[in-house]
Amino acid sequence: MLETVTSLKSLVMPIPVDVLEAELLSLPQADRSRIVDRLLASLGHDREWEEAWADEADQREARIDNGQASWVDGPEALSRIRATLK
Repeated sequence: MLETVTSLKSLVMPIPVDVLEAELLSLPQADRSRIVDRLLASLGHDREWEEAWADEADQREARIDNGQASWVDGPEALSRIRATLK
């Protein structure tokens, strides 16, 4: 049985990336989101990067807590970024 499965796998043609991409983009948003989550999880974790971002998040939260910074909502942040890029 295992030999049959192995031989069947060799008969299956791989899907070209552009065709796969088009198929994925045609899926509903919830399905695309689930696939993205699984793909990102499959890439593994970079512990050093995660620790650096955790430290950065802690520092940002501390600056907000002690009044050195304040929260900015998404639309305002984008507006500021766009103004800087002009």
